[in-house]
Amino acid sequence: MKKTKFLSIFTSATEQERADNFDSYWEFTQKHGGQLLEDTKDLSEKQAKLLYFKNHPIRLQKPLANPNAFYRNYITMQDDPKSLDRMTLMLTGMYKFARHEWVGIKGAWDVVPCMADSHTIKDKISRMHLAEEFCHQRLFHEMLITCGLDKVEWVPLGPIKEKIYEQFPKFPESIMSPPAFITELMGVTYYLHLNHLLDEVLTDEPEVLRRMKELLDEITIDEIAHVGQRRNFIGPVGIRISKMLVQPFYTLFFNDIPEIGQLFNVKKMIEDGINFDFNNLSSSMIERSWIPSYCKT
Repeated sequence: MKKTKFLSIFTSATEQERADNFDSYWEFTQKHGGQLLEDTKDLSEKQAKLLYFKNHPIRLQKPLANPNAFYRNYITMQDDPKSLDRMTLMLTGMYKFARHEWVGIKGAWDVVPCMADSHTIKDKISRMHLAEEFCHQRLFHEMLITCGLDKVEWVPLGPIKEKIYEQFPKFPESIMSPPAFITELMGVTYYLHLNHLLDEVLTDEPEVLRRMKELLDEITIDEIAHVGQRRNFIGPVGIRISKMLVQPFYTLFFNDIPEIGQLFNVKKMIEDGINFDFNNLSSSMIERSWIPSYCKT
């Protein structure tokens, strides 16, 4: 069977195509995530999946040599990052990336209408989207526990960054959508590079490697769909602006997490963001995720 080829995520789309794709995504996300659990900011399918991981724990056979190095640096880097081993850098960097995501969705949750008050398909999609992001934070927490780090706390950012994240969802859609789209694209880029790093760092821990990839896949599959969903909010002018935002946004964000510069080729990550077209994703990820129809050939 001929493999589907995909077009750039920056491919143009008509207003009608975007409207049709909102309907398509809404149908997908309800089946994919299950029932929205407003009180716990959760989704029934995601909750069940996390419970499975918790009920079937896998832990490092060889514990971290110096867990204190993680705890000393995971909120704010205290040591010279060049002095830390790759495993510790990977884990502190993961926490910091997930922490930014968590802070952002906390601010948005109080702005986006609850499902009972969501009267448009865009509002309903946005509410489900935020719940999925809260699920991602729980999955990242489980990844850290898998590596023996069971004392991790999720703490706010500084007051200025917190205020920025709180105000961002209140911007008009035309202003907010391009940077929101780029942050989702940046997430997929980071997760795909992190997947390869896991192979290098956990080569002697095959069971933990498998579990970490299972957990990361759950996040990445959602984020692939989020990239298409967020792109769907953007018209022809906004999508051109979005492409120009990739380099400055990636650079600014990744510079704020010193571990990323130590572990990854940021220039290559920027190139991957600009050239993103779904073709390098595994078939299993594509089958479980959602891609806009106008990005398919």
